[in-house]
Amino acid sequence: MILPLIISALAALSVALIFVGIARIRQPDQVQNRLARYAVPARNLEELELRQPFSDRMVKPLMQQMSWLILSRTPPKTVAAIQHKLILAGNPYNIDVRDFLGIKGFVGLILGAVCFLLLVRVGSFLNAVAFSAILAVLGYYIPNYWLSSRISARKKEISRALPDALDLLTVCVEAGLGFDAALAKVAQKWENALSYEFGRILSEIRMGKTRREALRALVSRTEVPEVSTFVSAIIQADQLGVSIGKVLHIQSDQMRIRRRQRAEELAHQAPLKMVFPMVILIFPSIYVVVLGPALPTIVNSLGAR
Repeated sequence: MILPLIISALAALSVALIFVGIARIRQPDQVQNRLARYAVPARNLEELELRQPFSDRMVKPLMQQMSWLILSRTPPKTVAAIQHKLILAGNPYNIDVRDFLGIKGFVGLILGAVCFLLLVRVGSFLNAVAFSAILAVLGYYIPNYWLSSRISARKKEISRALPDALDLLTVCVEAGLGFDAALAKVAQKWENALSYEFGRILSEIRMGKTRREALRALVSRTEVPEVSTFVSAIIQADQLGVSIGKVLHIQSDQMRIRRRQRAEELAHQAPLKMVFPMVILIFPSIYVVVLGPALPTIVNSLGAR
């Protein structure tokens, strides 16, 4: 029963990856959009509905119904936690909590249905239902791991970009620009998660927020220790009237020291991480190459005795 379960899981995963790949590589065709302007108009509602893509007619309504059903039974604390995680991940693909819950339910439903269709032919009905339920629950939680990986990747991206951004901020402030103008320069120069957050800070300041509130919102949207240290130093310098250029220069040096220490820590962890691939993959191959030719002689000598 393990082999059919593995086959069903791989099949369901392949189907999900196909849908994700189609959704990501699908680009609007300008030629088709222009030709659609001169197309023959639909004569009735049924023809108009059939002209829509399959995803708009079937997949999206199903996901919306599932999202509303799951959202109505999800505690408010869980909804708030998911919303915060989406913010930490940079809100990929511009989805909200309702859409994310719908994706979770849709993935669980697809995995469970594929597993049931594959196992019901080779095993009993009860076993197919049990394994389908297990795989459906597993599929429901797969988007959570994807979201956690997006959060980790975004935090690493911000941590790596922060020292260089502080260097550019220091140069701009020492050249005579204000702090807000220096943030705008960094946001214009780069295209990464940190520059996007700097641009959002400027947008919030234009909308009426104070600089202190916008910077504190940056800390809550990133949850990166280096960013929290940087924001605390800027707020303290603004309150005490200290030169922001000197604070930025000190922060830049500290961030580079931390980045060097982080690189050294990862370098020290590399030998430990290499042990398991070497034991599992490399050492058996070496044993086969070294001891393989002598193995028949050893077996014959032991058999003769």
